[in-house]
Amino acid sequence: MIGDRYKHSIDYLNRAELSIPSGSQTFSKSKLLYPPGIAPLFIEKAKGVFVWDIDNNKYIDLVNSLAAVTIGYCFKKIDKAVKKQLTKGTIFSLPARLETEVAELIKQTVPSAEMVRFAKNGSDATSAAIRLARAYTGKEEIAFCGYHGWQDWYIGATNRNKGVPVDVSKLAHKFSYNDLNSLEEIFRDRPKKIAAVIMEPMNSDYPQNEFLENVKRLTHREEAILVFDETITGYRFSTGGAQLEFGVTPDLTTLGKGIANGYPLSAIAGKKEIMMEMENIFFSGTFGGELLSLAAAKVVLEMHLESNVSRRLAEIGKKISSDVNEIIIDSKLQNTLKLSGHPSWIFLNWKSTYGVAENVIKTFFMQEMFKRGVLVLSTHNVSYSYNENHIKKLSEIYSEVLNEVSLRLNDGSLQSMLNAKPIEQIFKVR
Repeated sequence: MIGDRYKHSIDYLNRAELSIPSGSQTFSKSKLLYPPGIAPLFIEKAKGVFVWDIDNNKYIDLVNSLAAVTIGYCFKKIDKAVKKQLTKGTIFSLPARLETEVAELIKQTVPSAEMVRFAKNGSDATSAAIRLARAYTGKEEIAFCGYHGWQDWYIGATNRNKGVPVDVSKLAHKFSYNDLNSLEEIFRDRPKKIAAVIMEPMNSDYPQNEFLENVKRLTHREEAILVFDETITGYRFSTGGAQLEFGVTPDLTTLGKGIANGYPLSAIAGKKEIMMEMENIFFSGTFGGELLSLAAAKVVLEMHLESNVSRRLAEIGKKISSDVNEIIIDSKLQNTLKLSGHPSWIFLNWKSTYGVAENVIKTFFMQEMFKRGVLVLSTHNVSYSYNENHIKKLSEIYSEVLNEVSLRLNDGSLQSMLNAKPIEQIFKVR
């Protein structure tokens, strides 16, 4: 029985839900995305590219802690630096030198970074960017594109806005990627009111027709601040993030996730004249200078300078995508599954076919991948620790699973082969 494979996960979920809403601290790690009965629900340990669930099932991890792990789990050089710092202390009553050293490395690598402040997660950094923009421009409203965290200023304009004051929700306006007209329309409708344009410089689609350049031109014409949310793309697309990759420098940049290979650290960086508003607004947290994360970040950023980590991520991602695209063609699933995005952050786009809904197909795909030892959701978030053997193994498993998907779609049995309720799209972040 497939359920026996995840017995301890299911039992522990029952225990966790007595103390934790949804049994998880993070939406994207919860039972909403990992259906009980066909998926691992709790991880016990990790090393390199592998994770082990609490039932001792081993997986090649394509999720990599929601793209936070760019180097690899328990990477020896990073662990050594963290352990060394642990013997000195994790946080002090005054700033430590590491804060300046890591800030200098960010300035050295990120084109927009003239000054830097640290926080703990992406929502901290994006919220700081919005407060800075409002303080600097004297305006209040925001135009956004992409996902920017859980804080009121953004989430109030989505369908997960319960608990956010209506007046706050009215201050944020969504525009569409690669659609300059949708941004122009916001500026036309809200003249002289937009403080900032905040966007992911890329997620599933590449910028077309100089989209980023035109967004910057339009934003500055309207005397607003351009913010690139590089929580994922920073230190993944290139050493200097998507802004270096595409040659467009924003006014402010937010960083997170891979900046410290999974240690809790984020940053806001940008032009000095804007960042100096930090002395006038209030942005302060006890753990902004927490030293274990900064010790990890220093190693990660030095590795980017010395070893061109991002180029390796792209090479790994390209090889996996090339193999998977061939398998999609061989299994005749071109109308069912399409890959998109940057090689270091590939999106799996499912479509309804043969009368079967995309969420059902995706759930069956996940069920079969988990069963064969691959942890994957909707993206490939590769890490530096992948080698040729890992890529070969992934291709072999992809071949088995996509051919199974094709077979079950063709004979009409796919939905009946599911061992859990299909996942439901409750909140679409992009």
